[in-house]
Amino acid sequence: MGILTSQKISEFYGRFKEINVTYSKEIIQVTGLIANQVYLKCVGDFWPCVIYSSSFLGAKIVANIKSGFLQKLERANNMVSLRFCFKVADKGNPVTFFINTKSTGYTSYGGSEDVALFNLVFTQRAPDDLIEIMGRILDANVNSTKRKEERIAINAETMRKLNIVSKEGAVFIQGVPRHCILRDISFSGAKIIMMGVAKFLVNKDAALRVDFEDPREVFLVRGKFIRYEAVEGRKELVALAIMFEETMVPMGYKIRINDYITQIRTGDKGAGSDQPLKKPGAASQNKTMETAPENPLPAAPPKAAPPTAARKASETSWPSPDEAAGITAENSPSQAVSTSA
Repeated sequence: MGILTSQKISEFYGRFKEINVTYSKEIIQVTGLIANQVYLKCVGDFWPCVIYSSSFLGAKIVANIKSGFLQKLERANNMVSLRFCFKVADKGNPVTFFINTKSTGYTSYGGSEDVALFNLVFTQRAPDDLIEIMGRILDANVNSTKRKEERIAINAETMRKLNIVSKEGAVFIQGVPRHCILRDISFSGAKIIMMGVAKFLVNKDAALRVDFEDPREVFLVRGKFIRYEAVEGRKELVALAIMFEETMVPMGYKIRINDYITQIRTGDKGAGSDQPLKKPGAASQNKTMETAPENPLPAAPPKAAPPTAARKASETSWPSPDEAAGITAENSPSQAVSTSA
């Protein structure tokens, strides 16, 4: 989690302050919430609780009402402090903070007589740490729809900024891993190059494995092959476009892509002529990914071209000789997985 500017914090607060985020298993994992370190403080005593959801204005928590908590809450005129605790990857110690709140009521939770769902309203502005942690999730969720067609070409520079381990990876087809080379990615899909016969691959379900580092994360993003392009001069290879299943894209993957896009938008617009972010052409703006034409793969470099020219071509959409040599029939499923691990 990078340190955001006060301007970005204020922007997140203004845009998302009323949006409630439910703490599902995935959200707990992405945020690094340490659930057993979350509790209430009321009149000097501490009470365990579970955060059900929160916004920047309040939270819903689940607590036991047979433990004497209600009596303490009444004595405190319904004022209670809520403690958050998150494990953040780039910080040694957990991020913890209290927020002063007021309980506006409670209801039975799941029909239980012992447990209740409390509605807490923050009596102070949410801390910047909470705004940053939850704001990144909300921003990524919005942009995954708003900018879903923006493609990021995979080259040395974009790999460094995305913290992608390698452009060589694995795609799982009917559960079987196949070696592939990652050419571009987006919120909604990816393009890969692999060995195979296109007519037997298009419309098949696939799952692309993408490995990130700092921190180390591995995402398996499910989707379907929707179109292909021939790789000129390499009959054994095919370029395939994968459309991800929108409801199954991991939130952690969305955050990785969004962090990169945000970085490019704010600080790297003029950094070189090789613009890694691409948009579909104007003629295809209103078409779906299945019909939007993509830039065709460039022709193979002439045989007489010097090695430097071939190497430059490999930085765009053409596999380098080393990459192409790696996509062979000898690559077993276990080898395909180990190269991405």
